[in-house]
Amino acid sequence: MAIGLDVETPPEPENPEEYDYETCPFYGELSVRGQILEGTVVSTDMDKTVVVEREYDVAVPKYDRQMKRRSRIPAHVPGVLEPLSVGDTVKIAETRPLSKTKSHVVVEVTEEATAEDLAELTSQAEPEPELSDEDFAATEPEGDQ
Repeated sequence: MAIGLDVETPPEPENPEEYDYETCPFYGELSVRGQILEGTVVSTDMDKTVVVEREYDVAVPKYDRQMKRRSRIPAHVPGVLEPLSVGDTVKIAETRPLSKTKSHVVVEVTEEATAEDLAELTSQAEPEPELSDEDFAATEPEGDQ
């Protein structure tokens, strides 16, 4: 509970000389404040950054129903929590702005992804098959005009 949250402190960095203490909430100078959110990692394409997606319900008073919404939040990954993968459930905390889009930092990995989670995420992300010229010919109306 070194950062003021009820999360486990990860082990110290292996190379203290090369470690980026400026952007680490555990062993550096980065303070956490404000919101603490939980979501699923949907992208790990960037360096030291993951995109966390969270789904929440919003009331629609006109229809007296709940509507699902999602938000995608870019979050910094400290070096001590480095190997994250798509499908992991993480807890992120708000910090000062770290870049143009990043104002959150990952503070805990609550659940690691399983093989079924990865299969579900990849099946949702598969693009639709492209149509060939034969498919276009079959859909065009017949006739010379």
